[in-house]
Amino acid sequence: MKVTVIGGGSSYTPELVNGFLERVETFPMTELWLMDVSPERLDVVGGFARRMVEAKDTPFTVHLSTDPREAVRGASYVVTQLRVGGMAARREDEYLGRRHGLIGQETTGVGGMAKAMRTIPVILKIAQDVRELAPGALLVNFTNPAGLVTEAISRYASDVPAVGVCNVPITAKMEILKGLRERQGLDVDPQRAELKTLGLNHLSWHYGFTVDGEDIWPQVFEGFLEAPESGWDVSTIETLRMIPNYYLQYYYYTERKLAAQEQWPPSRAEEVMAIETDLLRQYAEPERSEPPEDLMQRGGAYYSTMATQLLNAHYNDLGETHVVNVAHAGAVPGWPADWVLEMGCQVDAQGVHPLPAEPLPPVCFGLLAHVKAYEILTVEAAVHGDRRAAYQALLAHPLGPAADRVQAVLDDLLATNQKYLPQFQARRKE
Repeated sequence: MKVTVIGGGSSYTPELVNGFLERVETFPMTELWLMDVSPERLDVVGGFARRMVEAKDTPFTVHLSTDPREAVRGASYVVTQLRVGGMAARREDEYLGRRHGLIGQETTGVGGMAKAMRTIPVILKIAQDVRELAPGALLVNFTNPAGLVTEAISRYASDVPAVGVCNVPITAKMEILKGLRERQGLDVDPQRAELKTLGLNHLSWHYGFTVDGEDIWPQVFEGFLEAPESGWDVSTIETLRMIPNYYLQYYYYTERKLAAQEQWPPSRAEEVMAIETDLLRQYAEPERSEPPEDLMQRGGAYYSTMATQLLNAHYNDLGETHVVNVAHAGAVPGWPADWVLEMGCQVDAQGVHPLPAEPLPPVCFGLLAHVKAYEILTVEAAVHGDRRAAYQALLAHPLGPAADRVQAVLDDLLATNQKYLPQFQARRKE
C-alpha cells in the first residue's frame, strides 16, 4: 500500500511519520512517498524521515520526489499539507490584513482569502492527478484553509473521494479529557469519548460530549466555564451553552485581536519561521532519528494522531466517528446539502459519511451562513480568476473591509500575490 504526502518537506512530516510507525500492525503501508517543490527541504526532512523509519527496522520504504504525478501514481491515500508560497506568503497574508486595519491571519479574513486563492488551483490539479493516476484513492486535505479548500474540491472535483481535516477538534477533545482528569479524576481513553461539533472549519461550535455513549456534556460545559484561561467572557458562553472553536475569537473579540496585531513583529508567521529554522537544523543532524521536543512549538498538536486514525479507520472499515470537513448531503435538515461542513462523520471502508445533526441556533447560523457565502464566492474567484467574485467575497466577509475600501484591499491582495495568481492575469488579458 502506497501513501503519498504532497508537501512532504513540511516541518510537520516527522510527526506524521511517527504516527504511521505507531500503526504498522494495523495499517500495513509499504511505501511512503514524500513530494515537495523544494528539493532542499525535501532532502532535509526526507532524510530525517528515512532515519526515523530505519531506526524502527524499516517497516516501510520512504521515497522522495519533486514530481507530483510520480508521487501520486498508484497511491491508496494522498495527503495534502502544502503551503503555496511558503511561510513568506503567510507573512504577507498577515501583514496584508494589518496594513488595512483588518484581521491578519492565515485562515481567517483577508489573509485566509489570499491563501485560499493561491491554494485552490494547486489542490484541484492534484485532484485531477488522483483521478487519473490513483483512481479511488482517498484525498485527505490538511491544507489551510481546510474547509474552504475542501469546498472547492467538492464543487469542482466531486468524483474524487476527499475529506478535509483539521487538528482543532481533536485538540479540543483532548483538552476536555485533560480537564475531566484534573478536575474530576476521570481518566478516559480517547477512543471511548466522542466530541460533537458542527459548523465550518475554524468557525464551529462544540455542543456535546459522550463517554461510552453516555452524555456528560453538562459536566464538560460547567468545567469549561470554570476555566480561567479560556479567554472567553462568561456571559457569551452561558448564552450559547456551547464551546466555540477558538478561532471564533477573531469574530467575537475583533478589537482585541486587532490590538494584538499592533504589537507585531513578530507575527505568527515570523515566529514559525524562527521555529522552523531551528527544527530543520535539528532534522539535518545525521545521528537524529527521533523528532525533537521543539516540534510541539510549531503548532498542530495531535496532527499525526488525527491523520493516522482517519486513514486507519478507512482502511480497516472501523466505522469510527471523526470530526472532519465534507459536504453534509442533507445530514443537517434545512441547510443547503452541498455545503461543506465540519461535523461528525462515520469513517469506514466505503468512505466518510456525515452523521445526522440538528441545525445550529440562529445566533450561530447567521454567522456561519455569512462566512459560507464568502467561501463559495472565493472558490469561484480562485477557479475562474473572477475579480467580481473576489470583490463580492471581500464584501461578504464579516471581517472584510468597508464597502468603499474593498477595491483597495483587493488590488493589494492581487498585487501582493501576483506570481501565485496567474488565473487573474489571464482573465485581465481576455
